[in-house]
Amino acid sequence: MLRMMTAALGALLISMPAFAQVEPFPAHFRIQEIATNGATIHVRVGGTGPAVTLLHGYGETGDMWAPLAADLMRDHTVVVPDLRGIGLSSRSEGGYDKKTQAGDIAGVLDALKIDRTDLVTHDIGNMVGYAFAALYPARVTRFVLMDAPLPGIGPWDEIVRAKALWHFSFGGPDAERLVAGRERIYLDRFWNEFSADPKHFSEASREHYAKLYAQPGAMHAGFAQFAAFDQDATDNKALLAKGKLTMPVLAIGGAKSFGTTMALVMNAAAGNVRGLVIADAGHWLMEEQPKATVAAVRAFLDEAAERRVTPAEVAVLAKTGGGAGTSGVAGIQTTVLAGNPSESGLYTIRLSVPANTRIEAHSHRDTRSATVVSGIWRIGYGSKFDEAALKPLPPGSFYTEPAGQSHFAQTGTEVVVVDITGYGPTDTVYAQP
Repeated sequence: MLRMMTAALGALLISMPAFAQVEPFPAHFRIQEIATNGATIHVRVGGTGPAVTLLHGYGETGDMWAPLAADLMRDHTVVVPDLRGIGLSSRSEGGYDKKTQAGDIAGVLDALKIDRTDLVTHDIGNMVGYAFAALYPARVTRFVLMDAPLPGIGPWDEIVRAKALWHFSFGGPDAERLVAGRERIYLDRFWNEFSADPKHFSEASREHYAKLYAQPGAMHAGFAQFAAFDQDATDNKALLAKGKLTMPVLAIGGAKSFGTTMALVMNAAAGNVRGLVIADAGHWLMEEQPKATVAAVRAFLDEAAERRVTPAEVAVLAKTGGGAGTSGVAGIQTTVLAGNPSESGLYTIRLSVPANTRIEAHSHRDTRSATVVSGIWRIGYGSKFDEAALKPLPPGSFYTEPAGQSHFAQTGTEVVVVDITGYGPTDTVYAQP
């Protein structure tokens, strides 16, 4: 019994964050330490499907992305590095300009054999993400930036004159002496003043990040991120002179922080920009309004998103026994291949229907099209199950489910797999409840 308790405790400790109890990443994520470009980057990787890379900013680490990573991993390979010098990545002597850190991200993706990725970034992560997208535009499919400016681009000169941003010029040996042992006090100023409501930046998160930033060399590296802004501005102007970004861009601002200014910044840097403001949020979007932020990112990435998923990758995607757009009959397994049938937008689900299953007449609010993947699927139209009206459809067959029109189905002696595509949000209404 003692041995079992010890093993269980060990497994629990492995699954917990290194410091205070912020939301952990899902258990299926793995950790890799990737040496590249003169630094060792601490990276979390999980999920299957097209890649999405999440870049954090100052005052946090990649740990901030846990809620978003948990959502995206069901149909993406999610890559979450700690930026050079921050969190559990190495603290190199230099290289804190954002072009160099874009090279860090390129090296991480190369090591993981990822050619193309969506980008989701926040704060200083925006700056690294922009440099990456400008230097390697063919590697970025869609780009989400949250609540921070880009050095040298758009209204940068006006933004840096704001009194609240005095920390952009704060650094050096004496500044490091001032904050040594007082990292929590220094960081509380960011979390308090840049939140719509400081209570939404939790005590657990404050403890967690303060301990990480109190590690030897961490504050020095953090100050170096800001000290590089003049060089970043020069570099960004040169990159922009070669042309604006062309991939789809979503610029998200907190209503109590950058708000619509985020879209103004990105319209100066990209040609295909959509702006979005998250209500009741300041700068710390993932802490203050995680559900709204995750939903906004998910919806944007799902729009015409690239999907290249092998049968082996489909096999490891999460399966449920029901859900939006399914008949809810016991034994049916549902896999979401793309989108979310509960939310607005395109979706595709895969149904695995057991042998000898009868599904009574029902309808859905959206028009759907379907392909039989395996087995003989027998389907008919009408408000009441009628075996004589069933048409057997072998693998490769196609059929439709018009909005509001009842249909029914049945399997024979084998399991049937069907892929269904529609435009959510969908539902299921039985003709005879």
